[in-house]
Amino acid sequence: MSQYQDFFDLLRVLIRQPSVVGAEHSFFRVLQRELEERGANVTWYEGLLVAQGNQPNSAMFSAHIDRHGLVCTGPNEFQYAAFVTGHRSDLLGNSVSEKLMTKIVDRFRRIPVMAYEPWSGSYRGSGMINKAYICEFRNNLIFEVDGLEHLVAGTPVAFTDSLKVKDGMVTGQLDNVMTAAALVYLYECGFQGTAFFTAEEESGSSWRYLLEWFRRFNGATDNLIVVDTSPFPDRASLAHQQVVLRRRDANASFNVVLTDKLEQLCQETGISYVFKDAYIEQQNKLAAAQGRDPASLGSTELGRITAASNGFVQGTTLQVPTMGYHTMEESALLSASDAFISLLLQIAGLEPKADQAS
Repeated sequence: MSQYQDFFDLLRVLIRQPSVVGAEHSFFRVLQRELEERGANVTWYEGLLVAQGNQPNSAMFSAHIDRHGLVCTGPNEFQYAAFVTGHRSDLLGNSVSEKLMTKIVDRFRRIPVMAYEPWSGSYRGSGMINKAYICEFRNNLIFEVDGLEHLVAGTPVAFTDSLKVKDGMVTGQLDNVMTAAALVYLYECGFQGTAFFTAEEESGSSWRYLLEWFRRFNGATDNLIVVDTSPFPDRASLAHQQVVLRRRDANASFNVVLTDKLEQLCQETGISYVFKDAYIEQQNKLAAAQGRDPASLGSTELGRITAASNGFVQGTTLQVPTMGYHTMEESALLSASDAFISLLLQIAGLEPKADQAS
């Protein structure tokens, strides 16, 4: 059992709220309520919700709130929302490859789904994914769904989800509602800094909304911490670290001072960690020796905004290691979840709620 039970109670509520990439407005409404109930001042911008306390510059965190799902694109026709929102490009801005579509095509077969009105979140019906296939004429993924034949084009369709906690694991469509819930929980513990909640990260667009905010107020920073989940192959690989740090991704190098600060906090408190860029580089050495193609260092929201702003916005990342990435069975160790929350509280200079401190 986690020592942060109130966090999991909040996560159970949020994970049931749909937030398909490109149709996140209704989730923003839910977040606004939860944040304001915890004393935060909340402001909406295009693609961005900003929560602030009485000391907004004391710490800055960012989490994206979109999740994968479908969008109706014609009579009883549905496509992968990230491809549609991203204009049929992948997270790096490249055209969606057949390899990527083939990887995804069997991932969500026989998964229950629910349709909703994107602004209010009103329920529009439920169904079941019957099959998915690659349309050779449109070079795109097409899904057939039983039970949603009445929908009109443009209606978002979310994967029906709930949180499962069992055998020392927390499971669900965690990316990225888990870390977004953690930022809301910080305000419950008295956080007075700033938290950004961004839309359309899964289609590679969230950094634009975040950078627009910093430019709007001409406020450069080198203290932004972007939180997210980070994929690993299996449970055995999860056990090697409780949190994931990075010095860089495929787009940019991260702020050295802030990254070192997080590493020092981990060392002082006994939280195990790994640098994901170093981990990938080591895996690529093994791949080269075995004649396999190397993996990318990955493309994060922070790397994109750092590169696009020429260093106007800098910071580092803090991630929860998970397996089953981008599926309904994405899972994290409970010990990793607790370590992640503990580290966030330390960065923010907070103590756990009195009834949860152990």
